[in-house]
Amino acid sequence: MSTNTYGDISTRTAAKAAKKLLNRGQHLMVLERFGQTDPLGKNKTDSVKWRRYESLARATAPLAEGVAPTGKRLTYTDVQATLEQYGDVVEITDKIIDTHEDPVLSAATEIMGEQAAETVEVVRFNSIKGGSNVFYAAGVASRTLVNSAVTNGDLKRIYRSFKRNKAREITQIIKASAMISTEPVGMAFFSLGHTDLDADIRNLTGFVPVEQYSNSMNALPGEIGKVENFRFVLTALFDSWAAAGVAGTDFLSSGATVSASTACDVYPILCIARDAYGIVPLQGANAIVPAVANPTVSVADPLAQKGIVSWKTYQAAAILNETWIGRLEVAATANPA
Repeated sequence: MSTNTYGDISTRTAAKAAKKLLNRGQHLMVLERFGQTDPLGKNKTDSVKWRRYESLARATAPLAEGVAPTGKRLTYTDVQATLEQYGDVVEITDKIIDTHEDPVLSAATEIMGEQAAETVEVVRFNSIKGGSNVFYAAGVASRTLVNSAVTNGDLKRIYRSFKRNKAREITQIIKASAMISTEPVGMAFFSLGHTDLDADIRNLTGFVPVEQYSNSMNALPGEIGKVENFRFVLTALFDSWAAAGVAGTDFLSSGATVSASTACDVYPILCIARDAYGIVPLQGANAIVPAVANPTVSVADPLAQKGIVSWKTYQAAAILNETWIGRLEVAATANPA
């Protein structure tokens, strides 16, 4: 198969293709907004490193007159992850291009943008949901004992843990654009979960829907509202652990009502503070590499019958501070009132 690489497309065309890939997909990328970013530069190794400087001990001892205190040494923690490459290709024949009424190459580029975004989001989610700071609905001891939807008490326990460990509310997020930039956001911790949990979250005491925000235009894509110090953003990409909880009849299992002998699905809700995790962003000049090739005569394709649209990217994600991300595991009510 004859293909063109990024270098075979002009810089302007490649940037345009990359932007089109992202435009359709970025609204699905919840985790892109809140991670500490490390953009991928050219000619780097296959690993990425994030560094967190630790707080200094409190200087509670009075100073002696005329005597300077002993200097403190800054300490830091490095978190390293290995970059992995992801991508896909769509092959389009000359007959489709010549006879189909739709602009197929253009449509394929947009659809693959959605695929790229979903792929990267799920890869990140699978990395970040593996943290050790775990809370279970209604305070049970393990995932296999989960038999409750999210409660206000669950959120209070996570908030207390965050504050005890000096977690800070998020005040800036990564802007959804082709290039890397930030934008301010109302100060809060954010809770990220599956859309199946929508009804249970709305039933929490004190829930405020986005329509009642002082400026509802500031709501993020997928955001449904807030409870006390947590804002909730939902996506259908954050899958549950199938049949991992307690058997019963009140909760979902594989999208259906649980029978008396079938265990319920257990859904993770990721409650995150500022700088809780790091990502390589799907933004910037080197983040996603597109290739768009119309059918072209070559030795491999002498009649110019095949064209392609493809994408590839290097990605990595890692938890930077276990105590600044809390995974709450809950069930989803099957038949909300």
